Amino acid sequence: MKHQQQQQPQPESLYLEVRTDREEPALPLHSSIALFLLSYCQSSPFDVLLLSAQSGQRWPWRGSLPETLAGPAARPAEAPGLVRACRMPAVADADGRCCRAGLAVVLRHVVQRTCDKKAACVGLASLLGFKKTCLKACAEVSKWTRLCELEIPSAVEQHLLDPKDEALQIPPAVLLLEKRLREPVRVHNDDKLRRQKLQQQKGRPAPAAQPSGESCGLELTAAMARLSADESLTVSTRGSSDIRKVKTDELPELEHVFAEGLYFTLTDVVLLPCVHQYLVSVQKHSPDVLSHLPLLLRWYCRVQEVPGVITAAKDCGMSLFSPQAPKPSCTLPGPVEPGEVEKGRVGPNPETFVGGPRPTLTKLKESGIEASFSPHPCPAWNVPWDSLPVAVNPIEGRMSDVRATRKRQQLNNLVAMVTAMARPGQTVVDFCSGGGHVGIVLAHMLPECQVILIENKEESLVRAKERSAKIGLNNISFIQANLDYYTGPFHFGVRAVWG
Repeated sequence: MKHQQQQQPQPESLYLEVRTDREEPALPLHSSIALFLLSYCQSSPFDVLLLSAQSGQRWPWRGSLPETLAGPAARPAEAPGLVRACRMPAVADADGRCCRAGLAVVLRHVVQRTCDKKAACVGLASLLGFKKTCLKACAEVSKWTRLCELEIPSAVEQHLLDPKDEALQIPPAVLLLEKRLREPVRVHNDDKLRRQKLQQQKGRPAPAAQPSGESCGLELTAAMARLSADESLTVSTRGSSDIRKVKTDELPELEHVFAEGLYFTLTDVVLLPCVHQYLVSVQKHSPDVLSHLPLLLRWYCRVQEVPGVITAAKDCGMSLFSPQAPKPSCTLPGPVEPGEVEKGRVGPNPETFVGGPRPTLTKLKESGIEASFSPHPCPAWNVPWDSLPVAVNPIEGRMSDVRATRKRQQLNNLVAMVTAMARPGQTVVDFCSGGGHVGIVLAHMLPECQVILIENKEESLVRAKERSAKIGLNNISFIQANLDYYTGPFHFGVRAVWG
């Protein structure tokens, strides 16, 4: 009796862009960053394809890439439809019905899939940071994600176009990163580390004045302990009684070792190719600029001490070096103003937004204004919920009956209008789809239309995929990306704002 071999699932495809610079093919920074991460992971569960309008036979830099990374060249027209509708980089499932686009989303997915494939990859899993939230917030919400994912790569590429332009020698985004590295570090359980640092300071003579940029030993010890998964490298957690009595606000601050604090994360992977190309250019054309970036230089050298980084960079054609900064000839940038960088976000803390229909009506009533409600102008706009499959009902989105009823009422107008106007073969895009409350209903009621759900939050999109699978919908696709990463055509765009 022959045993049927279990078919291995087809790998996902990672699409990277190749641009043409002065009639020569070149990798944009976001493609270089993705290749560097794949090389650092040492094992890629993806088929890597390089998208370019030109042939790949004249790409000499491909010969320096590992065989697992030097993927075949493909023209954009050969990519799946969802990939063509998104900015690069992008990852497509084998069936072509799910796509992830955008640098942060794709890199996080690469780490997660690699960890699923490789056993005991503690070092890789730690790239996602505390509670796996590194670069998870989308760029529209987190200014820190926007700085690392969009602004710094864009600023470096602009600088490389004209490296001798004085206005581009220190881009504001790079200067903001330098200021961020000057901020005190806030990490989980930092009280213990700060008391250990105080213990070290009291247990030895006061050090002589050190050049700007050198870090204390405790932070580096904690960082390397995390990288090696050897907690024995950390200092004893039990301090003397006089140390334990010191108030928290009197403890010494922790200094940055890596971009987000003490630990090497995905943010450092994103920044290294950008900073490397920037420093190479500055060292060549205007080395005096380096004196203004002492902390960035320290970070660049510190990243090279992470096991595997130099090898991964070399495989991707990056020859990391030790930049030599001249003595500063003028005043360095001032310290960051309070609130400019807090909780991983750059910029002033926004005021808490209080709004929505119910708080507004309450304020009107408190001011003596009574709101009057008129009958619905089109009462026939009503979705026949009782005749629809259970999985279409918003209650399948894991919410209370009361909230599900309110969502059905909110869906009535939007769904009824689109179903009345849409024609077979047209495309409907549900922007910020969440768990698919709008898109799933539309896909069920418009079986001859294509419905695309776009959502940045992975958990919500997974829930939407599970719900659509229960119904067996074949006309629905999913994209995990920020809104500005979708560039495809559509006939109807919907966006439900829930009250």
